[in-house]
Amino acid sequence: MTSIVPDLKRYEVWFVTGSQNLYGEETLRQVAEQSQEVVRGLQHTTDIPVTVVWKPVLKDADSIRRLALEVNAADNVIGVIAWMHTFSPAKMWIGGLDALRKPLLHLHTQANVDLPWGEIDFDFMNLNQAAHGDREFGYIQARLGVARTTVVGHVSNPAVTARIGTWSRAAAGWAATHALKLARFGDNMRYVAVTEGDKTEAELRFGVQVNTWGVNELADAVHATTDADIDELVGVYLDSYDVAPELLPGADRHESLRYGARIELGLRSFLTAGDFSAFTTSFEDLGALRQLPGLAVQRLMADGYGFGAEGDWKTAILVRAAAVMGAGLPGGASLMEDYTYHLEPGNELILGAHMLEVNPALSSERARLEVHPLGIGGKEDPVRLVFTADAGPAVVVAMSDMRDRFRLVANVVENVALPEPMPKLPVGHAVWKPAPDFATSAAAWLTAGAAHHTVMSTQIGVDVFRDFAEIARTELLVIDETTTLREFAKEVRWNAAYYRLAQGL
Repeated sequence: MTSIVPDLKRYEVWFVTGSQNLYGEETLRQVAEQSQEVVRGLQHTTDIPVTVVWKPVLKDADSIRRLALEVNAADNVIGVIAWMHTFSPAKMWIGGLDALRKPLLHLHTQANVDLPWGEIDFDFMNLNQAAHGDREFGYIQARLGVARTTVVGHVSNPAVTARIGTWSRAAAGWAATHALKLARFGDNMRYVAVTEGDKTEAELRFGVQVNTWGVNELADAVHATTDADIDELVGVYLDSYDVAPELLPGADRHESLRYGARIELGLRSFLTAGDFSAFTTSFEDLGALRQLPGLAVQRLMADGYGFGAEGDWKTAILVRAAAVMGAGLPGGASLMEDYTYHLEPGNELILGAHMLEVNPALSSERARLEVHPLGIGGKEDPVRLVFTADAGPAVVVAMSDMRDRFRLVANVVENVALPEPMPKLPVGHAVWKPAPDFATSAAAWLTAGAAHHTVMSTQIGVDVFRDFAEIARTELLVIDETTTLREFAKEVRWNAAYYRLAQGL
């Protein structure tokens, strides 16, 4: 497999420090030295997966505006961390903040951890003014309505660097959606409401290009693959998975496996040629394809492609964003669907799966490659990987189009080991306990009108999605251990008013 998840170290976040010429050269030299020391602290931690780059101290409105424009133009720069070391009059920042189109983190810190009580004089006070310099900066951000994340504390504190790392992953997700081209093979499933959506608004809000290609264009690529390439890929399958006997070379169903390999090769070639990093399929629109893509989709998700079943392009966006935001971490990001419940009182569980398309990266165990009837779609029996997601913390996130905005709904969950074997379930799957409890979680999900398709991430938590939503100025409703239905319903109503007013007339 060939991963398309970027090494996040190739992304840069620029660290900018605010001051002014009033303080004189000696003080400004110290400001520069101390801001470089702060950056070294950020560079030397493993909490932050991106590259933090120091930039010279900003002292006037023109240099601030020019830096913002430079950030906007640099594709590898995904955000800015700003700190007001001294007092940087906030009117200097209006033009720059208004021009900035990349994520912003306001770091409220200072050079020293402890105050040198016996040595403090007014020179020290002049130099170390972040306590009120950052308040001036906070005011102008609030006055302009700038979307930003605020982190408070010294960079020697692991909680601070971890929080910056979370934001940097969200900024990487934002960069990923803005570079995202998504191919829809056919339309969404007929009569389904929640997979509909405004693709123009999605490009405006998230930067993603969502367009449609006829499924027979994909079928042409699939059927153009060579036997030699199929032989090679089948060898990879035999080495990588426990293959059902009927799919082995010479066995009765081996041709099904070869056709699954043919789909993967054709799909990869189509996506690569079009520079796509997300896609959708629909079992209602398969054209000349003999199987609904299953194995191919699973392996492509494991490589970092976004995917949505039944034409669900909104979930495909989330799967791609989550894959990038989780880069370098164990686990994976997958299409998921709440399928059915275990309703034993006090031990309620959700069984999630899909027809075929669940990412095997959710499991650390060796998957089993099988072939089974699909029962819908009227095509040949498709091949697929069967496994159970690893036990451990996860989050499921859905995107719904609420007409005047997109709504993200996230539920913190705990994947659990299977209570009993499921030898007859022929798909990849996960079983989880939702927070705070099943009844509250399900009722809140329904209250929010959240979609039945989700992205499940076992790599990142809900805090990354909070920062992503803040960057995107997109509604996020969180269901976690603190959720109560009464307060959740209030938040839904308040948000309806807020986001309607925030759109303007």
